[in-house]
Amino acid sequence: MSRLRSNGLNLILALYVALVFLFIFAPIGFSLVFSLNSQRFPTIPLGEFSTEWYVKVLSDPDIWQAALNSLIVSLSTAVIATFLGFCTAYSDFRYNFRWKAPYLALILLPPTIPLIIMALAMLAWLSKLGLSGQLWSIILAHTVLTAPFAMAVIRLRLHQMDPDLEAAAWNLGGSEWQTMRHVILPYCRPAIVSALCLTAAVSFDEFAIAWFVSGLNKTIPVVILEIVQGNIDPQVNAIGTFVFLISMTLVILAQVFLISRQTRSPTS
Repeated sequence: MSRLRSNGLNLILALYVALVFLFIFAPIGFSLVFSLNSQRFPTIPLGEFSTEWYVKVLSDPDIWQAALNSLIVSLSTAVIATFLGFCTAYSDFRYNFRWKAPYLALILLPPTIPLIIMALAMLAWLSKLGLSGQLWSIILAHTVLTAPFAMAVIRLRLHQMDPDLEAAAWNLGGSEWQTMRHVILPYCRPAIVSALCLTAAVSFDEFAIAWFVSGLNKTIPVVILEIVQGNIDPQVNAIGTFVFLISMTLVILAQVFLISRQTRSPTS
C-alpha cells in the first residue's frame, strides 16, 4: 500500500513538474514556431515554412552592432563581476571583522532593488560622472547588479572548503599569494566558471538598466523594444530565439559547473 502511495505521489510530482515546464517554455516554443512562419501576424492556421525573418535579421547591420554591444557588455560584466564577487566571498571566508553582517547585507542588496529604480539611480550617478551613454555605462551598471550573484555562488563553494587547507599550505612554506594560486583558486574554479556564465547570462538579457544608460549604444534587448513599439514585427521572434538559445546555453553551463562542484568531493 505504501509503495502504491509512493508511486502515486511520484506520478503527481512528475505531472506537476511537466506542467511547470510547459507553462514556462510554451511561449518560447510558440515564438520559435512563429519565427519560421511566412505570415507577418502570429495567427493560426500558420502560413508556409519560411526563414525570411532570420534572413532579414542577419542582414540588418543595426542588429549586428547591437549583438556586438551585448557581447562586449556581457563578457566584460562577467569578468569584472566575478572578480569582485570572488574578492568579496574570500574576504567573508578569510576574515572576521566588525560590521561583517551589514557589509554582506549591503553587498547582496542590488538584486532586491526594483530594476527601474536602479536604472534611474544609475542614470543620475553616471550622468554626474560624465559616463552616461557609453558601453562602459552599461558594464558598470550591470556589474553592480550581477556581482552579488557571483559572490553568492563562490561564497557557497568557499564555505565547503576545509579552513585548515590554507593553514597547511602556509605551514609548508607557501606565501599567501602561492596559497591563493595553488589552493584557493583551483578549489573555487568550478564556482568561478559557473559565476562567469551566470553573470554573463543576466547581463545579456537585462533590458531596463541598459535602456536608461546606453544612449546610442544599444544592446539586443533595447533593439527588441524599439522594434515592437507601435507595430508587430516577426523579426522579434527570430531575435528572441537567438537570445533564448544563448541565455539557456549560459545558464545550463552554469548549472553543469554547479553540479560538478557539488558532486566532487572536497579532497579531490
